[in-house]
Amino acid sequence: MNTLRPERWLFACLGLVALPTLAEPALDPLLDAAQFAQRQNVDGPLTATAPNPYDYGRPWIRVGVKSQSLTYYDGWGLPVKRYAVSTARNGVGETKNSYQTPRGWHRVCERIGDGVTPDTIIFRRDVTPWKYTSELHEQYPDKDWILTRILWLCGMEPGKNQGGDVDSYERFIYIHGAGEHVSYGTPTSLGCVRMKSHDVIDLFNRTPKGTDVLIEENG
Repeated sequence: MNTLRPERWLFACLGLVALPTLAEPALDPLLDAAQFAQRQNVDGPLTATAPNPYDYGRPWIRVGVKSQSLTYYDGWGLPVKRYAVSTARNGVGETKNSYQTPRGWHRVCERIGDGVTPDTIIFRRDVTPWKYTSELHEQYPDKDWILTRILWLCGMEPGKNQGGDVDSYERFIYIHGAGEHVSYGTPTSLGCVRMKSHDVIDLFNRTPKGTDVLIEENG
């Protein structure tokens, strides 16, 4: 059952959610929409929302390649958390062996590393007993370290990022943890979306299997 007051339902439908104050005053039942909007702008600013355009009402993730950021939205479309990331140094593209970050709609198809300690090395999707360190990275400076957690993405757009030579899942496109040597906010990866270990843990804990993910070139 919809338990929102009518005026809050209206603003939710318009893509605006009013952030309540700690002690929200009782609503006058005779208050019209214009008076309500005026009061809410005084009591608490209206925050623009971005409801999931693929599956309305479900939490989702938006990866912006241009901004080198990842934003997690709740079911209302409120931006809950924004993280700095690092996408492919070769830019965007969907072709196998291009080492580019694919665009378009994806879904989290596999989750790997639940509960492991930060900076644990994950090798070929298996959690290892080894830990990443800066000293280890100095010994293997060209290693593409996959650490802490993996959110393995599968494409949802046939012919674009699903199937054939453009299949994101078969290309092993992940959102994953990476080392402290990474320049987050700069494209440096081999196609995946890299995150700091503590950030990917936070995102992983919010993200069940099946979560929608949009990767935008100009986002």
